Order: sequence, then structure tokens, then C-alpha cells
Amino acid sequence: MDIGAIDHLECYVADAESAAEFLCDAFGFRISGRGGPDTGLAGCHSVLLRQRGISLLLTSALREDHPVAEYVGRHGDGVAVIAVATDDARAAFTEAVARGAAAVEPPVELGAEGARVTFASVSGFGDVAQRFVARDDADGPFAPGLVVEDCSRDTAPGLLSSIDHIAVCVPSGELDRTVSDYQSIFGFTQIFEERIIVGDQAMDSKVVQNETGGLTLTILEPDITKKPGQIDEFVRTHGGPGVQHVAFLTEDITSAVREFSERGVRFLSTPSGYYDVLGERLGTLALPVDELRELSILADRDHWGLMLQIFTESRHPRQTLFYELIDRRGGRTFGSNNIKALYEAVDRQHAAGQELGY
Repeated sequence: MDIGAIDHLECYVADAESAAEFLCDAFGFRISGRGGPDTGLAGCHSVLLRQRGISLLLTSALREDHPVAEYVGRHGDGVAVIAVATDDARAAFTEAVARGAAAVEPPVELGAEGARVTFASVSGFGDVAQRFVARDDADGPFAPGLVVEDCSRDTAPGLLSSIDHIAVCVPSGELDRTVSDYQSIFGFTQIFEERIIVGDQAMDSKVVQNETGGLTLTILEPDITKKPGQIDEFVRTHGGPGVQHVAFLTEDITSAVREFSERGVRFLSTPSGYYDVLGERLGTLALPVDELRELSILADRDHWGLMLQIFTESRHPRQTLFYELIDRRGGRTFGSNNIKALYEAVDRQHAAGQELGY
């Protein structure tokens, strides 16, 4: 199946303007356009945000019986649509349905020839849809006739370059089926698999990716034979499968953490003990360990190189959706070793009677 990079993510939210204001103030996104009933959007209001290679569409309902309102009622604010670029959205839609996907939105064409955009959506996982997007002009309008854009068409330069991956939590027993669906319906390949044991908790993780590497999904499933953990809690409070976090790629994670912290973003703190053995665990790093310690940035190394990452606190009332910043300096994996290293650091601090940094 012809699937390229992520075209955009659409988040269903209670208040699109408020959500947009936070993402602009916190992460440097810029409002690029708006849509509503006056532009052809029935019963909802949307705000388009951009930063370099990232496009986010935030949509809120204007009436209680709208599907967006129903989604928010079930899950709270969250990622509801993962949209991917394709040369032929109609063909991708037809092929996906023939392979077993449920049709969500039949193909619709927007705009005139030369700037035409075609949208079509099928089921992905849970209440999250996969949208196929075909554009006559990659630099043309986002959704002509539905979203009115700023004439400048400028995107914020910003410290975030693209979406690296999307982390998905599914209930116990649904991991293999979700992976199988993405393989058989969308032509994805499984590129990574790991069982993560943290104390008396455990989870299984598989990573699937499309042929071009433009969309990567890290899918997590709890082991319900063990003590309930964060994946169990997400599935319970979210109300089923959903996007746990979106990972934004940056080329300068230290500058990003400093700037976003000044803008009011709260990042998860890391126990100081994590850094006491970082050099021993990973060898010489590109950044001073003291700087990583100061900013609570996590580090991991694989066969290809180094990967630096940090997670935000969740602002969601249900404590579900949050964000990750990731800086890849050759590393291709996803920092699963950090989960174990963090747990071991906390355990050492407990044993030493030290105060935790959380």
C-alpha cells in the first residue's frame, strides 16, 4: 500500500482555541488556519497549527451529538486521526477496506485541480482513524474550502522538526491483533519487539513501521498477570486503546528543554542516581552528564548510536496524553533501557534512604 510520511494529526478536544493556545505558548507552534460552520465544517470548529514539518489540527464540537463530542466524552482530549500522505487516497481507501478495515469517511475531494486535496479514512485502533491524504501540491492549501489559512503560509521555525513516533496503549490480549492488522491491512513491518519487566510490573511492546519509515507506531500492552502499572491505568482511564504520547523530533534537546521549561512546560524529573551510572552504562556521551542531570534528560545507546529523550507531565485531567522530545544522534530504537535504568535508580535511592526527585 502506498503510504508515506505523516501528513497531520487531528486531535479531538473540548476547546480547540484553548488547546491551540497551550501548544503555541508551550512548544512554539503557530496558528496557520481556522475552520468552522462558516467554512463548511458542520457542527465543529478547527484550528490548524504548524511548526516546521509538523501539522496539528485541533477540532472541538459545537453540538453535543457531534462525533467529536462523543469522542471527547469517552476519552477526553486525544489524538483521534493519524493522517498519512499517499499518491492516491481513493485507491488506498479501497484497498484498506478490501483488506478488512472499516470505512470511517469515504473519499472526498476538496479544491480545484492543481491544488486538489483528497481525504479518506478507515479504522485504525480503538476510536483512532487512519486518514489517507493525497495532495496535488504538497505545498498547497491544507483543506481548501474547509480551513481558511493565513495568507503568509509561514510555519514557525521552532525547535521541533517532525513527529518521530506515536506510542499506543492497547488492552491485554490486543497487541498481536493490532500489529497483525497494521501488517495485513496497511502493509507495515514489525521492526522491534521487547518484553519490559519493571519490578513486579510487566508490559510487552512491538513497533510497526510503514515501508518508507514515515509512520512509526510503538504499541504497548500490559501483562495482567503482574501488578497493574501505567499501561493498565491508561487503558482504564482513557476508556480503551488510544495514543499515549506523541514524540516530537528535535536536533537540540537541551535548548528545547530549557526553552519549553521557561514557557511553562513541566517535564518528568529523573532521580539523580540514574546519572551516577550513566557513563558506565553508555560510555562517552556527546553531552556532559551534569547537563543531562540538570535537565532530567534520559540517554540510551543502540548499535547505531545515541538517543536522548525526555517526557512531559500530562496536563490531561485523566492523566493520559503527554508528549516526548527525542533527539536522535544515530540511535534508532526507543529508549526501553531507560525504563529499567530509571527503576533501578529509584530502587537504589529507596535503599539509601534518599529523597526521590519526583
